[in-house]
Amino acid sequence: MSNELPRKKSFVTRITGQKWTRFHVRVFIHTFIIYVLFHAARKTLSTVKPSLINVWTSNTSTPDGPLFESKQAATEFLGALDTGFMITYAIGLYICGYLGDHYNPRRILALGMALSATSVFTFGFVTETLHFYSAPLYAILWISNGFFQSVGWPLVVCIMGSWFGKTARGTVIGAWSTNASFGNILASLVASSTVDIGYQWPFLIICSALFAYSILIFFHLPSAPWEVEKEMREDEEKEGSGIEKKIESSEESERPPPLGFFRAWLLPGVIAVSFSVQKFSSLIFFQFAISYLCLKLVNDGFFFWLPFYLHNGLNWPESTADGLAVWYDVGGIVSSIIAGALSDRMKSRTIIVFVMLLFSTVTLLAYAHSPVSYFWNAFILLIVGFFIGGPLNMIAGCITSDLGKSEVLRGNAEALSTVTGIIDGTGSVGSAIGQWLIPLVRNWFGWDAIFYGFIIMVVLSALCISPVLWRERKENKQQKVRLNID
Repeated sequence: MSNELPRKKSFVTRITGQKWTRFHVRVFIHTFIIYVLFHAARKTLSTVKPSLINVWTSNTSTPDGPLFESKQAATEFLGALDTGFMITYAIGLYICGYLGDHYNPRRILALGMALSATSVFTFGFVTETLHFYSAPLYAILWISNGFFQSVGWPLVVCIMGSWFGKTARGTVIGAWSTNASFGNILASLVASSTVDIGYQWPFLIICSALFAYSILIFFHLPSAPWEVEKEMREDEEKEGSGIEKKIESSEESERPPPLGFFRAWLLPGVIAVSFSVQKFSSLIFFQFAISYLCLKLVNDGFFFWLPFYLHNGLNWPESTADGLAVWYDVGGIVSSIIAGALSDRMKSRTIIVFVMLLFSTVTLLAYAHSPVSYFWNAFILLIVGFFIGGPLNMIAGCITSDLGKSEVLRGNAEALSTVTGIIDGTGSVGSAIGQWLIPLVRNWFGWDAIFYGFIIMVVLSALCISPVLWRERKENKQQKVRLNID
């Protein structure tokens, strides 16, 4: 009998429920920074919209006069750009999610980062430096960027799932999924510091960082345990020595087979299908996917238009508006961490999302009637971000990660890329519709109508997941009955 006392678990192990190696740390940090930079590059356009509108409507923007005759025309063009971006982004999510399950995600991710950096850099820095303003060129660059950006989320989730998918808790995924909010904050802070000397400088700074990091990622990001194991075996063959240490005894050393695209739609929680023989019809309830669609429309409405609203609707200076918009993302960060940790102590993550969505309707109404005060705007934006950004990150992060534990997947974390692409792609369809409607609704009915529309979409989002909540409640009751019988 051994006299050795059991080794005390480290603080990180107790919190996360998983032993972390140096590879786990590298993956967590690298994937976090990747999506921070992806989102910062995407956010940059929304932070400089007022400056772009001023340049495009000036008499010297082109040899033949202004690029657009009015600020409303320029605003609608920006809305069309955002819509085109989200359409190609949604299409790309379905495609890139599938590619991530079939090819090395690290290489595809690095390529997408480099291409996105190049297109955004050309859009914002090159065109302004050369004073070459062309609507078709802007459209081509920004809409193409939507496809390049779609590489990001499915593949970072795929890589995270490969390392953390089997045992990751909401605490880990909740904290990690704040990366988009940190990216928004980074872009807003860079813009608020540099936009007064020229709107092209935020594009230069963010895109340079994204391109440089793509090179680092290509060589230093371990995609999955099977990739590291393969490299170790190759080193063993070269050096003629055994592998000193396995990554994790429970990890797969070979890449599992990918899940088919259409089979992924049948996972519980992605789509639920009900067939009625009497009515000869099938009723498809899009659950989390459609809930995410409604919620992403609202969140991306703030993402694309909040700095413009603060400048145009409340008359804050552009640099001040960019700094003020940060508070929405701060709320989302706090909410994601708290909700993720709280969900580990509860039987259902859905109830947390549902309750937060109900509270968000009140906060949206309050913000629609908030006074023109920096303090009150910052405070209410913090609360709005808490109740909207939190549920959004929960669905995109924790709940999507839970799908990786489905019996259909049988622990195949590789299929998470396809599943994530489906859910985020469906959400992006809603966002595309929203970005097209927002400038039109604002012109027809004013800003208040937009916030009321957001409230309706949040209510629909909550209704979409209510069947999931009901099913989980029934399953819990049945489980209690079985325990009592036993």
